[in-house]
Amino acid sequence: MGKDGAKGLKEMLDAGSQTIAQDEATSVVWGMPGEAVSLGAAQHVIALESVAAKIRSLADSMDITRQASRGVTHTREIMSQLTRG
Repeated sequence: MGKDGAKGLKEMLDAGSQTIAQDEATSVVWGMPGEAVSLGAAQHVIALESVAAKIRSLADSMDITRQASRGVTHTREIMSQLTRG
């Protein structure tokens, strides 16, 4: 359970994105976050209540425009591959 989402998160990490997964202690279902942790796809494994602050911290520390542009392009490439196959 959650392998497809974890794989997508790993692809995002490999493309240079920062990645976050909810920790097991605050997860109702540990499926996708657990798979992401097992794959090494999650750089930050944190409690649900800390996710928004972490995103804000990451956003403040990087050039959002450059990162967002690269992420959108990569996401389009992945979606194109998925719909072809």
